[in-house]
Amino acid sequence: MMTRKVLLLATILLGVFAISCSSDDGPPVATLQLETIGLETLTGGTTYQGWLIVDGQPIPTDKFTNPSGIVRLNVFEEDLEAASQFILTIEPRGDIDNGPSDAKILTGNFNGTSAQLIFQTVVADISNVSGQFYLDTPTDDVNDLDNGNDEFGVWFRDGTDAPGLSLPPLASGWKYEGWVDFGTKILSTGTFSEVNVTDDGNFYKGSGGTVPAFPGEDFLILPSQIPVTGITLPAEVTSKKVFITIEPFQDNDPEPFFIQPLEGTAGITTGVANPVIMDRDAAVPSGRATRPN
Repeated sequence: MMTRKVLLLATILLGVFAISCSSDDGPPVATLQLETIGLETLTGGTTYQGWLIVDGQPIPTDKFTNPSGIVRLNVFEEDLEAASQFILTIEPRGDIDNGPSDAKILTGNFNGTSAQLIFQTVVADISNVSGQFYLDTPTDDVNDLDNGNDEFGVWFRDGTDAPGLSLPPLASGWKYEGWVDFGTKILSTGTFSEVNVTDDGNFYKGSGGTVPAFPGEDFLILPSQIPVTGITLPAEVTSKKVFITIEPFQDNDPEPFFIQPLEGTAGITTGVANPVIMDRDAAVPSGRATRPN
């Protein structure tokens, strides 16, 4: 009889333990489905992260790097039902905070079970950009005398000393950046927000001349404090691809971002009389976030 009582007590305790565990499972979870077009896989340590806006506050979803196919993000059901908006951000390498970065790349308001996600309202409308550049090396022209090595520099301006780029202002968290693909290495000409001011680069410039009030770079000298391998300077820009990207500038990733609104191939001629007109690529990402009925 005692053995049967012990077994019964053990059975009751086991049932209580099971109920207790079940009650600790937490709030119900639901799945948000994210489908995008034009996003590329992030490989430099940066990540995508979704955010539900609930009563004006951002609620984080999982981070991910590969946007292909359908990305499934698990969130609390209550938050998903109450969300009025979905935002997708680029989070920098080493991100440890619990808030969205300034680099919002897609956003949309929920209308029923879905939100159409667009780029233009959180970054810029780049449908009407244009650009040109010419080859020149003003940073080593002593006393404004051309020393005949203009094939080593590129500047985004036209022959009348006016801006060579026509670009819209970018939202907070984003900057433009110029690049030259030398084949063995892609080097930045610097980041910038305005087309008529000196950019944030000029790491490879010469000495004795002046830095123009335009984005651009002279690829003349490789400073010892810059750890760049795979290229020797001076490096000729002639016949090289020159392009502009839109960058999440706080991402800590030294490689070009995949949104590239302008590009052109430098010719073999140099100077203000030989500008290169850049081709426009207005393609931007888009998408849809869907929640259960």
